[in-house]
Amino acid sequence: MEVIVLQAFVSLMLVLCMLLLFGHMLRKRTPEHADRLALMPLEDDESSQGK
Repeated sequence: MEVIVLQAFVSLMLVLCMLLLFGHMLRKRTPEHADRLALMPLEDDESSQGK
């Protein structure tokens, strides 16, 4: 029974941390940073143009 209580406590702490980090990300307006990073591999590499 103690394991279930410990597991519930750890799970709640993980959810709380996730919500805090998500709120911080929204406040800093960084979601568009993820979009820019996702498209970065599609850009041409300058070193491959000379070949």
